Amino acid sequence: MSADPKRIKISPDTLEKRLKWLMLVLVTVIFLILLAPNLVVHRQSYDLGDIADRDIKASRDFFVEDRAATEANRQHIIEQILTVYDHDPRIADQLTEKVRTAFARMRKSLTELESTIITPPADSTDETPATPPTVDTASQRLENAMMVQKETFATLLGIDISRGAFRLLISEGFAPPIAETIIRIVTDILNNGVVANKEILLKEVDKGILLRDVVSQKETTVYSLRQYYGPDQAKTMVRIIAEPLVKNFNYNVINLIVDVSQQLLYPNITLNHNETEARKKKALADIKPIMYKIKAGEMLLREGERVSAVQLLKLRAMEDQHEYRHVFTSALGAALALITLILVLYVLYFHQPRYARHNTTKNLLFMSLMLVFVMVMVKIGVVLSTAQLFGGIFSIPSSSVVYAIPVSAVSMLVCLVLGFEMAIPFALVSAVCTSLLFGGRFDVFLFFVIPNAMAAYWVQRCRERKVVISAGTKVGLINVLLAIAFGFYNSSYGGINLLWDGAFAFVGGITASVITLGVAPLVEMLFRYTTDITLLELANLDRPILRRLMIEAPGTYHHSVIVGSMVEAAAAEIGANPLLAKVCGYYHDIGKVKKPLYFIENQTDGRNKHDKLAPSMSSLILIAHVKDGIEIAQKQKLGQIIIDTIQQHHGTSLIHYFFEKAKQLKGEDAVKINDFRYPGPKPQTKEVGLVMLADVVEAASRTLENPTPARIQGLVQHLINKVFSDGQLDNCELTLKDLHSIAKSFNKILYGIHHHRIEYADSGAKESSKVKNGSTDRQPTGKAPNKDQSRSKERPGHLKRLGLS
Repeated sequence: MSADPKRIKISPDTLEKRLKWLMLVLVTVIFLILLAPNLVVHRQSYDLGDIADRDIKASRDFFVEDRAATEANRQHIIEQILTVYDHDPRIADQLTEKVRTAFARMRKSLTELESTIITPPADSTDETPATPPTVDTASQRLENAMMVQKETFATLLGIDISRGAFRLLISEGFAPPIAETIIRIVTDILNNGVVANKEILLKEVDKGILLRDVVSQKETTVYSLRQYYGPDQAKTMVRIIAEPLVKNFNYNVINLIVDVSQQLLYPNITLNHNETEARKKKALADIKPIMYKIKAGEMLLREGERVSAVQLLKLRAMEDQHEYRHVFTSALGAALALITLILVLYVLYFHQPRYARHNTTKNLLFMSLMLVFVMVMVKIGVVLSTAQLFGGIFSIPSSSVVYAIPVSAVSMLVCLVLGFEMAIPFALVSAVCTSLLFGGRFDVFLFFVIPNAMAAYWVQRCRERKVVISAGTKVGLINVLLAIAFGFYNSSYGGINLLWDGAFAFVGGITASVITLGVAPLVEMLFRYTTDITLLELANLDRPILRRLMIEAPGTYHHSVIVGSMVEAAAAEIGANPLLAKVCGYYHDIGKVKKPLYFIENQTDGRNKHDKLAPSMSSLILIAHVKDGIEIAQKQKLGQIIIDTIQQHHGTSLIHYFFEKAKQLKGEDAVKINDFRYPGPKPQTKEVGLVMLADVVEAASRTLENPTPARIQGLVQHLINKVFSDGQLDNCELTLKDLHSIAKSFNKILYGIHHHRIEYADSGAKESSKVKNGSTDRQPTGKAPNKDQSRSKERPGHLKRLGLS
């Protein structure tokens, strides 16, 4: 079967937003479950007619609704609401205007036609006098001419006019008395009032109606409802009212006046059902239930009694108004406070450009799980704090157990994974949750927010596992100080209590460090995070992939080590992560290990394999080392940070050499520039931006002849400006100040690498001084034998051909 074309497709951005909202909802629900474990209150298991097995008294004052009295009050209020009718006084005026306009227009047309048809033109030059038309012929022509305007007349009045009635009006010349008589009849009837349905109106005769003027919005209560005419009654009243007014008209005109008046009439008093219902709803909304008070201690049910409806109502009311209402309102308020805090911190942090890289579903999922972990630990602490752990004189105060909760462990984990800037807001949220779970205690909030922040601060540059233990010890000492401070503040300064508080507080700090060390590897495996501790392991140059790079692509290996040193120094200058930058520098070119001889730093025999390849093929090989590096990094499980560095360290830069070569061979129009660009994306972090700059600068510095400090400085400045102008650093948050600091750091490293050496007083020194770039593997092949011969003569004991086989 074919797929449904109407199937709704959800975009990745929409799906990600929904997942974020789902995580917020789930965290809130778990928080509510832990906050209010008694949310489902155990009701009294009595039904109507059951026998009570014990006495039940009211534990406190509460109110019970008298539903019968409340319902009777509602019905009474509804009956007091008068039905609203709208009266439109403008209808009579509108009909008057229509009648006068229609008759005046027809009289004007009739006059014009009479002057044209009956009276001959005054400027006639015919000497033979025209035979005057007969009266019948002129009247007939006039009538025929006027009949054309019958529909216009009917439209102006808004009614149907028969040909006979219109012919009669023509013969009467649309006399004004006829129009005024019609107006008089219609106006008298409408002034009395015509209602659309009198039968419905008369149902309100006992209490009256509320008549509202639609123009002035003035409302009048009317009790005499029979005075108003229904539609049929109004038509009957036309003849009655017309009788004294039409004595001077003939029979046909009288019938015409009556017929037109009856057609013109329509109701000017209408039922406003919507307004009536709205007023009833408003009145019902204002009605408060009728309650009667049950006093505390009042007997609700006695043992052995049969449960009546009234007693059952009292039991349910007591449960609803106190247990359910208290739990629900408290839980709702706490949930709203937590949601508001999370949303505010999300906007303040994750929507900022400098923290945008953290705004991923994976990071939010990790933080959500850590927050749930905090809630579970705190809930366990709440349960333990309500129990006496030991009996007798060694009973532990419940407040002491609170200080042992290792909430700081989660702040340490967040700092190790996401950095100090994300750990601070998380510490605030976890402290708020802890405080709410302990009933909103402010001292609990302070006790956990301060150690959480300091724990994150002390592990933000964790290079060794003992740093975590040290941080836990310091947190324990801060906990002890805070516990003693709160003990004095709460006037609980007994020696034993303070001793227990301090002991548990210190244990809480140590336990936090132990949990951090145990959980951190699990977090790294589950979420594929790379912490500084993992980076230290990756920085070991004895890693299999780095050893393979050293053996199979020694030039690339040497280049990578130098790049690692350059970016490490630069990262320390601009406030980036030096360890991360160094590791990224080590691994950024591991993809070259698959085809090492296609990269010039690995070509030792002076032959370039690209000489026999088309420029397009050469560019594909060079670009492929990025894809190969990603595959190797994934296979070696180096972490997403290293993979991102390999993918981004060239950005979308252009391979200029082969692009220009292709243009020379094929012509500028036949070459597509995108075929010679790396696929990107551009660097997204400061560390990757440093690797890009160091990669370009280090490779170019090898081509310098006589690399003096001035030349090195000019080269570094030129290349950094080139990369910056190409837009490759747009997404990595490097500022101009950072670029200046990076250039200074690169200059210092390159000065050390390319510094001039002391010239020794031997023949070999002279020859070596002629070598370009200070590198023996670039010297002319013709000079090597002379050099070796001279050295062999002077030092016959030295090994020959060392390193050449």
